[in-house]
Amino acid sequence: MTVLTETPAPPAGLVAGATVRSQVTVPLHFPDGLSATAQVMTFHGLVDGKEHLLLALGEWEQAMLNPKPEDPAPLVRLHSECLTGDVFGSQRCDCGPQLREAIEKISAAGGFLLYLRQEGRGIGLYSKLDAYALQDTGLDTYEANVALGHSEDERDYTPAAQMLGALGINSVRLLSNNPEKAGQLTARGITITEQLPTDVHLTPANHAYLSAKRDHTAHTLTIPPAE
Repeated sequence: MTVLTETPAPPAGLVAGATVRSQVTVPLHFPDGLSATAQVMTFHGLVDGKEHLLLALGEWEQAMLNPKPEDPAPLVRLHSECLTGDVFGSQRCDCGPQLREAIEKISAAGGFLLYLRQEGRGIGLYSKLDAYALQDTGLDTYEANVALGHSEDERDYTPAAQMLGALGINSVRLLSNNPEKAGQLTARGITITEQLPTDVHLTPANHAYLSAKRDHTAHTLTIPPAE
């Protein structure tokens, strides 16, 4: 493990207070054969005290320090933890395929995947599974969260802005369909030079889920009608 002793000061306007505490090389391999190497960074001083991770992928130093004219900022994805999708391959969401897609695209372009410990839109794993039970009765993913006494989406991307700030990053190309991510990063001092949508990872079990994200919170998704 490499412990970094110096980190750049956050650019003006960014949420301050976080520093890189460690960096370690982790080789990644996915069941379909995709392989990549990540520099996984941990942090001191994140506002929520959670163990969020930053995975630096591809030629990330080049993307950060010497960007190309056609790619003026590193490619970044904010990925909220999803145990059921990321680990167990659940078909009820699109999280696992989005994670794999992001690793591939960011590795090719150079940039960062921020793995945020915000299970179930921030309501936690048990509550997410309770919300699944309510969705089986006809509620959508947002209505189920509210029925459980939560907000529709409780995620706060302040730690993400802190993590980027700890590396001296003040502008990104954001890989996301979610306008809320771009809005929160912008409000916290990160310039979004471009927002790139992820692919649509449709399964028979997640059609209603994806449709709710499109219709309820304006995710940029083009979804064919349900059969």
